Parts: sequence; C-alpha cells; structure tokens
Amino acid sequence: MADISQVQSFAESVSNNIEKVIVGKREAVDLAVVGLLSRGHVLIEDVPGVGKTMLARSLACSLGCSFGRIQFTPDMLPSDVTGVSVFNQATREFEFRPGPVMTQVVLTDEINRATPKTQAALLEVMEERQVTVDGTTHVLPKPFMVLATQNPIEYEGTFQLPEAELDRFLLRVRLGYPSLADEVSVLEQQQFHHPVEDLGPVASVEEVLEAQELVKNVYVSPAVKRYIVELVDQTRHHDDVYLGASPRGSLTLYRTGQVRAAMQGRDYVLPDDVKVLAVAALGHRVIVGPRARLKGLSAENILQGILEELPVPEGDLTA
Repeated sequence: MADISQVQSFAESVSNNIEKVIVGKREAVDLAVVGLLSRGHVLIEDVPGVGKTMLARSLACSLGCSFGRIQFTPDMLPSDVTGVSVFNQATREFEFRPGPVMTQVVLTDEINRATPKTQAALLEVMEERQVTVDGTTHVLPKPFMVLATQNPIEYEGTFQLPEAELDRFLLRVRLGYPSLADEVSVLEQQQFHHPVEDLGPVASVEEVLEAQELVKNVYVSPAVKRYIVELVDQTRHHDDVYLGASPRGSLTLYRTGQVRAAMQGRDYVLPDDVKVLAVAALGHRVIVGPRARLKGLSAENILQGILEELPVPEGDLTA
C-alpha cells in the first residue's frame, strides 16, 4: 500500500494546485489527473468561457514538464503542428524544424476550429507518440500528453472531429457552469490578476513517470474485467447506437479504473470505479443513431441506461 499512498499523495497535490484556479470543479480536475496518470490524452469540451483552457494550462503549470500551446484555426496546415523540413543553404542539407507538438504537455486550443486534414496530423502523435516528417521519425519526450479544448459542434466555424481522432482521446471532460457561490469566488480571485500567473509546479517529471508506473500494479479482478468488457459490448448492440465503443474503450476503462482506485487509496478496482468513469471514457466513442438523436437521446443517456441494467459483479474483488 506504500506505493498506492504515493500515487494518492501525488494526485491530491496536483488536483489541489489546479483548484487554486479552477474553482468548484473537483470532479473535472480529478478526471484530468486520471488522464495524466493513465498516459492518455484528454478532450475538454464545453461552451466558451467556462475555463477549458485554464484547466489545461493549470495542469501543465502544476507539472515540471515542458509546455506547448497550439491555437487551432481554419487556415492551419499539418506542418504547423508537427514541424517542417527546411533546406539549410550553409550545410546544403535539410533540417527539421520541430513544431509546437514536440513537447511534453501540449494544449491544442479549440481543436475543432481546424480542418479535418490538420486535425489528422495528431493521429500519429497521439497514438504512437512520434512525428514522421519527410520519412524521418522523431520520437516525442516522456511523459507526453495532449490536452485539447473544443466548443460544441453546434457553434459556427467548427468542424466535427473524425471518429479515429475522438477514439484516441482517453477521456472527455465537461466543466459546466459554476454555482453562484463559486462564480463569486472567481470574481474575487481575479480582481487584480489571474491566479494561473502564480501557479507553480508541485511535481517533477520523474514523479509523473514514477506515478504512471506505480498505478499499473493496481489489481483488477476477473469479474471486474468481464464487467468492463460487457459494458463496452452493450454499446455495440444497443438499438439506439449507430457505432459502439472500440476495444480501446475497454482498455480505457481498465487503465483509468486502476488510476482512480489508486487515487482513492486502494490497490484494487471496484465496479464503482468503472461506473464513475464510464461516461467520460465512452461518451465520445459512442455514436448515436439518427432516430435516437431525433428523440433527444445522447450517448450519456444510453450509457446511464446500460449501467442501470447491467448486473454488477459481487464477491471478493481484492487481490
């Protein structure tokens, strides 16, 4: 349990640091930390002005990692993300000029403002953690994480993310509007300057990598593994679903379940961990059918219905 308490302490310090900026949204903050410890990427989706970019910046500031920011626009090219080879007149050779993605924590702001062609430049980056330009592969540093923000697709000037790219995001986080009391706190905090300006790192690169390794030791019982797979399988055969979650969805629930258990101080995963993470892990992977959309059903509604009907495993789930 000593290793697990180390992960718990790490997660608490990072989450508490982020909460100095993001007020009253502990659940969303914890999900961002879960994404970090699961070695995944996080999509932060919500309406403008609720703190999407600040959540991503605050997480990056809380870590002793290099940070890059890409503001996506409709006229961006893939080379603006990955980098480009430039001919050096002095050496008579091509030199690689790395793009802003060649860093440890990357904030891709308003990712759905760029065209699908530019968005596709992130596919290799997110899955294989490398960039290939002119036939040469450049490996990205460790840890590597993409924090993307996007406005709902109903807003003008946005492009829907391709399914292949959505599937590469480990979790989708939504902040929502703050409560009245929290919004008053935000006003008071920002009277003279923004609190993110005072935010410093509370963890080193070595601590991040160590915590990412430690969570792999969290035990997942055969019953919980089957529960995860059955949950994902239900999305593939639901009448209101056009396209269900892929096996990457099962892996996401497995990994994030381990991390959430460690953050709770446990060295074993419970079905409750899976249930809490299900919407964030699968909601963006499930494509609702046309008829269901006409009825006002969302992926979240469908997942909640599946969770209510699916039998929860019982018995000893500890190692």
